[in-house]
Amino acid sequence: MKMVFISKIKWIALFVLMLSMVSLVVHLSITRLSGAYSMQSTLMPFNGFDFTASIFAPQSDRFVRNMKLWGPVMSLKSLQPYANPRSNYPVPAERNNGYIYAKIFGGFEKIRSSICDLVTISRLLNATLVIPEIQESLQSKGISYKFKSFSYLFDEDQFIASLKNDVNIVKSLPENLKAARKRNEVRTYKPKRSASPNFYVKEILPVLKKSKVIGLVLHDGGCLQSILPPSMSEFQRLRCRVAFHALKFRREIQMVGQLMVQRLRASGQPFLAFHPGLVRNILAYHGCAELFQDVHAELIQYRRAQMIKQGILNGELGVDSHIHRDNGSCPLMPEEVGLLLQTMGYPNRTVIYVAGSETFGGQRVLIPLRAMFSNTVDRTRVCTKQELSDLVGPETPLPLNPFQPPPTKSEEQLKEEWNMAGPRPRPLPPPPDRPIYQHEKEGWYGWITESDTEPDPSPVDLRMQAHRLLWDALDYIVSVEADAFFPGFHNDGSEWPDFSSLVMGQRLYESASSITYRPDRRVLAELFNITRDNMYYHLNYSWKLSVREHLNKSLSEDGLIRQSLLSKPTTFLSHPLPECSCRIPSAEVPKQVKGNDGRLLDGGEDECPTWMKHSQEDTHLESAVAEDGSNGNNELEYENDGVEQQESDDNAVKSSLTQLPVDQDDEWDPND
Repeated sequence: MKMVFISKIKWIALFVLMLSMVSLVVHLSITRLSGAYSMQSTLMPFNGFDFTASIFAPQSDRFVRNMKLWGPVMSLKSLQPYANPRSNYPVPAERNNGYIYAKIFGGFEKIRSSICDLVTISRLLNATLVIPEIQESLQSKGISYKFKSFSYLFDEDQFIASLKNDVNIVKSLPENLKAARKRNEVRTYKPKRSASPNFYVKEILPVLKKSKVIGLVLHDGGCLQSILPPSMSEFQRLRCRVAFHALKFRREIQMVGQLMVQRLRASGQPFLAFHPGLVRNILAYHGCAELFQDVHAELIQYRRAQMIKQGILNGELGVDSHIHRDNGSCPLMPEEVGLLLQTMGYPNRTVIYVAGSETFGGQRVLIPLRAMFSNTVDRTRVCTKQELSDLVGPETPLPLNPFQPPPTKSEEQLKEEWNMAGPRPRPLPPPPDRPIYQHEKEGWYGWITESDTEPDPSPVDLRMQAHRLLWDALDYIVSVEADAFFPGFHNDGSEWPDFSSLVMGQRLYESASSITYRPDRRVLAELFNITRDNMYYHLNYSWKLSVREHLNKSLSEDGLIRQSLLSKPTTFLSHPLPECSCRIPSAEVPKQVKGNDGRLLDGGEDECPTWMKHSQEDTHLESAVAEDGSNGNNELEYENDGVEQQESDDNAVKSSLTQLPVDQDDEWDPND
């Protein structure tokens, strides 16, 4: 009996030993496989892309391009950029009516739009434009001593040379006029964003001819109405030449922006740029505070109260944000955009670049989007800290810790307070105060826990505002170059120019057939209300079809008509058609669509010149072959999430933003 018991123990020990050996082998194999995966993550140390899938995928799947997701939009391929003068357009004379200098307030979007209007007005008044002063990037804001106001963002020499046949531009006023400006002898105007050409001709031109210099102060992102009469089409084309050709970023910004685009495409697949549009001013203006919680909602309401007090906004402080969201006034939240992209068929490993120097709510609001698309990155993951630091330049050091914690009390003070606390019996003394951490007092939100009034910007805040101009410039380059662009918010006829509208306008000008979504947020709000209770769990097929139908229509003529109706009256640069484009003859002749005011909403572009037709003949055959290859699998394109897409190099459209400035002659064609 004893021998039988011992033999059983031996068999059990042998069995346990075998299990241990099997477990060891399994763990070693898993470790070896994970080591192969981790090796691939070192291929590009600047981001968190998933290279493993694209490297280990079969060769037949790695180079498939999904035409529905990455384009081009075939119905818009005949549209070509053409902003050259098309009538008698004399070169400006050296002697003219005088000088115009300007101060521009506001962020990146207002600066870009205002400069285009200033050049147009200078041409209208036959005046010499002085390089405008950008107030956000003055030396007093703490920027590097290497730059002046305008040169912090843009290339001054390129700006002057590109517009030499349009407007005379100088870097500073003559000495005698400088002295008059210091003595406050120069008349200064604050024109409205919607000022008409008649205002400048009748009100400002006589003063300019008499005093030889005037000043303009721009706050609203422009100083000339967006839509001009048909007789002034050359001035609209001048706006396009300024925005899309002359207004180049300085060389360092262009180089870093081009490097970012190369890194985003290094994995061999296209990428999508997404601008959330979650800006505090926009959220306050449209009454979207209830979309956020806690301190963020309070900050939005405080800013809205300021706007009402300053006369910027005529409305009530307390509004129902959900009604405003249903009206399409509020930006789409990142989780909503993620669901829309998933519904369109974008795989979860799609590279998504989040643009915008300010995302109200911080990284927390982007967590749902990152959960849906693991390769969601931003500027900080595509560039190194050293590259961004070099872009800023050498700056004067500021105090490292501007926050001063409250002074600590000595034991004598604590005892005295205890003795003066009143008659006994007394309650036990309260526990010691929780320490106040530095991160709780830094930034734009720290003041709201202790004060009812927002403090004036500190030197650190002013410098960060200047840095945001650089970050917006980088994001602008990447967004224009992206294979697809999705706006979380674009103006749709509201008050100011915004980042997404400018990006959409330049993409429409440079490559109209590229994938640029122009969603109607009111329609999307209705769709989300249908399935809001279970949209994270199960979306029915009919709902997906409705979303796809709407977003696909927004890519083509329907989206252009809506953009022309709602955005162009606010910002011409958001929809520079038909003035700045031409059409190459094609089999389908687009029908002209006119609005109630007789303005062309779609169609009406001139026929492209002969030299442009010849340059496009070779690409028509390639695009036709690509279209035939994609038409057979239209239904499968949405459902096949396991296929990597890669953009063909032959169809890549190179933006003028990432082309470094070159010497140009008098016959320079901006479209060459």
